[in-house]
Amino acid sequence: MKFQRYINQHTNQITLATAILIGVGLLGKVINSDMIYTVSFIVASIISGTPIVLRAISALRFKTISIELLVSIAVIGAFIIGEYNESAIVTFLFLFGTFLEDKTLAKTRHSIKDLTEMAPTTALVVDEDGETEETDVDFVDVDDIVLVKAGGQIPVDGEIVDGSGHINEASITGESKLVTKKAGDQVFSGTMLDNGTVKVHATKVGDDTTFGKIVELVEDAQDTKSPAEKFIDKFATYYTPAVLIIALIVGLVTKDFRLAITVLVLGCPGALVIGAPVSNVAGIGNGAKNGVLIKGGEVMNTFANVDTLVFDKTGTLTEGKTAVTQFKDYSKDKLGIQIAAAVEKQSDHPLAQAVVSFTTDHNINFDNIKVADADTIKGRGVKATADDHQVLIGNLRMMNDEKIELTSQQREDLENSQNQGSSTVIVAFDGQVQAIFGISDVIRQGVKESLAQLKSLGIKKTVMLTGDNVQTANAVAQQIGIDEVHAELLPEQKVEYVKQYQQEGHKVAFVGDGINDSPSLVTADIGIAMGSGTDVAVETSDVVLMSSGFNELIHAYGLSKKTVMNTKENIFIAIATVAALLIGLILGFIYMASGMFVHEASILVVIFNAMRLIKYHPKKAKLDPDQLSVSQYDLSLKQ
Repeated sequence: MKFQRYINQHTNQITLATAILIGVGLLGKVINSDMIYTVSFIVASIISGTPIVLRAISALRFKTISIELLVSIAVIGAFIIGEYNESAIVTFLFLFGTFLEDKTLAKTRHSIKDLTEMAPTTALVVDEDGETEETDVDFVDVDDIVLVKAGGQIPVDGEIVDGSGHINEASITGESKLVTKKAGDQVFSGTMLDNGTVKVHATKVGDDTTFGKIVELVEDAQDTKSPAEKFIDKFATYYTPAVLIIALIVGLVTKDFRLAITVLVLGCPGALVIGAPVSNVAGIGNGAKNGVLIKGGEVMNTFANVDTLVFDKTGTLTEGKTAVTQFKDYSKDKLGIQIAAAVEKQSDHPLAQAVVSFTTDHNINFDNIKVADADTIKGRGVKATADDHQVLIGNLRMMNDEKIELTSQQREDLENSQNQGSSTVIVAFDGQVQAIFGISDVIRQGVKESLAQLKSLGIKKTVMLTGDNVQTANAVAQQIGIDEVHAELLPEQKVEYVKQYQQEGHKVAFVGDGINDSPSLVTADIGIAMGSGTDVAVETSDVVLMSSGFNELIHAYGLSKKTVMNTKENIFIAIATVAALLIGLILGFIYMASGMFVHEASILVVIFNAMRLIKYHPKKAKLDPDQLSVSQYDLSLKQ
C-alpha cells in the first residue's frame, strides 16, 4: 500500500525519467551501442509500467476491467517478445497523456475551483462593547454583528444595520457591476465591499448562506451524469472486456502475438470514457462563472431539448414593482403633478407611491404645496384641500360621482392607458381634470428582444400564465411578443396548463420567481427560477438565474445546447479514432507505439474541444429603439 502510494505521488517524476531513458536508448542506437539501447529501454519499460500495472490491479480488486489493464497486458506482452522499445514508448505515452489530461482537465474545472476559493474564511465579529475580534467564519453565529471594511469580503448573509458602500456581487449574480447598499439592505456572503464600511446583522452563516448553497449545488451538479454519460459508463463496462476477448481471439486465430497486443492498445476507450464528463464539467463551470446554476448533466440535456417556455408574469416578465408608465398633464406649470404628489405622499398605497416616485425622479418640487383635510373614499380615491384647491384624485367612478366631465381627448387618453393594461389615476381640481397617470408593473428591459433571441435558438412557443387580469396580461404580452396568454389563474391552474403542454408532446420549461410558483417549477420538465439566489429558488428549481436577468436565461439555454452538442462531438471523435486505428492496423499503417500516440492524442482533442465551452457566451440581444418604453424615466411630461 505504501509502495503504491509512493509511486502515485511520484508519477510525474517517473514519466520524466522514462523520457530521459528513452532518449538515452535512442542515443545508443545512433552510436551503435546495443547494450545502452537495450538496457535503457528495459529500465524505462519497468519503471514506467509499474504505476500502470498497480492501477490495473487496484481496479481488478473492485471487479473492474480498466484501460490500465489493457495497456498492462499489451506492455508485458511486448516486453516478453523482446520489443522493449515498443513497451517503453507505449508506457511513456500513456503516462505523459495522463499528465496532460490532468493539466487540461484542471483548466476545465478552473471556474468551479475559483468559485469554491471565493468562500470567506474569517470575520470581524463586533462584541457588546463595540470591540471587534477576528474569528474563523465557522464560529460566527446567527444574530452576530460583523464588521466589513473597504476591500473586505462579506462573510455572512444578513442585513446592513450601520454604514453604506458599493458591493461587488459577481460571486452571486455573475454581474461585476457595483451595487449601492445602505442600512436595511440585504447582503450576501462571498460578495466584496468595494468601498465604505458596514456592520451586518447575520441571518445565515456557513453552509446555510446563499453562497454556501451555490457552491454545494455546483459541486453536486458535477456528479450528476447526463444520459450520454450513463450510456457510456454502461457501454464501457461491456466494451473493455470485449476488447480483451477480441485480442485473445485475434492472437489464437492469427498466431500473431504482436498483433493481438496491438489490438489491446488500439481498443482502449479513453477518449470515449472522458469525452462526456469533461464537456459536462466545462459547461457547468461556465454557467457558474456567469451567474447561471445548472443542476447537472441530466438537466443540461433536458433543457437543450426544451421547445416551450412558460412564464409567470409578475417578477419574471415584469419587475414586480408599480411605476408610472403613461402620463398626461393638462394643467399649467405642472401644477397638476405637484398637487397630486403632495396629496399622495400622505398615503402608503402602491399607486400613490408610484406617483410620488415619478415626481421625485423628474426633479419636480412639491414641498411648497400645503395639504389639508385628506379623506380617503373606499374604492374611489381621495379628496383633499391643497393650496386652496379642492382636489380629487382617484378613478373614473369618482369623477362621475363628483360630476367632473372629461373632454373627448382626455377620455381617449384614459382608454389608451387602460388598453395597455395600466391602472389609471385621475387628478382633478377647479372642476376640471388636470392630469392622468397610467400605472403598471414595469416590464423588464429587453424582454422583447430576449424572447426573439430565444426563438432563434430553438424555442417554438412562449406562454404567459398569470393571476393578473386579462386586460393587463394581454397588454404585456402584446408589447413583448408572447405567443399565448392565460390570465386570472390560481397556482394549481398553472400546473394544469403545464401538464397540458407536456401531454401535447412539448418539452416545457417554466420560468418563475421561485416563491409563488413552486408547484409549476417542479411539474415542468425544467424549472427555472429568476430568484436572485433565494432559498426556494436554489432548492426547488433545475436552473437558477442568480441576477434574475433574461440575458442569463439566453445564456443558460444556449449553453445547454452547446454542451450537449459538444458531448456528441466528443463521442464522435472517440469512435472515429478507434475506427481509424483499426482500419490503419488492417492496412498495415498503424503499430503499437503509433497507435498509443494517436490514442492519447484523441483524448487531448476531446478535452480541448470541451474547453471551448469555458469561453462560451451568447451575443446579447440589441434593444429595439422603437419598442414601447416601459421605464418611468423615459416618459414625457408633455401633453
